[in-house]
Amino acid sequence: MNDLSLRKTILEELEFKPEIDAASIGVAVDNGIVTLSGHVNSYAQKVSAERAVKGIKGVRAVAEEIQVRLDKGAGTADDTIANRALNIISWSADLPDGDIKVIVQNGWITLEGEVDWQYQKEIVERAVRKLSGVVGVDNRLTLVPRVDVVDIQHRIEEALKRNAEVDAKEIHVKVDGDVVSLEGNVHLWRQRRIAERAAWSVPGVREVNDHLRLA
Repeated sequence: MNDLSLRKTILEELEFKPEIDAASIGVAVDNGIVTLSGHVNSYAQKVSAERAVKGIKGVRAVAEEIQVRLDKGAGTADDTIANRALNIISWSADLPDGDIKVIVQNGWITLEGEVDWQYQKEIVERAVRKLSGVVGVDNRLTLVPRVDVVDIQHRIEEALKRNAEVDAKEIHVKVDGDVVSLEGNVHLWRQRRIAERAAWSVPGVREVNDHLRLA
């Protein structure tokens, strides 16, 4: 697919998403590398646009330059955002109580603390980015190793083999202590995400370095 066709596909995908104001987003494509620009009125919309583009076949990389500009009068005080974020976290049965700190400055949320699993980091970020008045999220949550897993590499490779959407033979898993590196080739952004999730799903993994190439 050439750049003109890819840009047309991206614009159509953005128009298709009801949560995205496609008219406010600019799209430029150069050799499969997509640059998104413009402004939206919520951080959640910004994330949705980026994810929509990454899911399109032919997209090699995304440079995301979209700015969040809240509608006039739509701003929310930082302390109000912080309290709402803490309430959402405390209501979730999947999250450790009291282990997550929320800092808000000019609508930008910083998350600090420790959780047991990668999915918990993602749950927190997904929840707080939807709050009114949020313009960005810096997720600094770290993982606490649950167990000492000897055969991390084997577990990840087996998980990849069980998934019909990826070719496990094209993905090479390297493990150094509790750090996993993924190398090789995939054909879609979604397959990169699947490989990352397979690595994060193994107890004891604290860091995943994704060096997979789109081919």
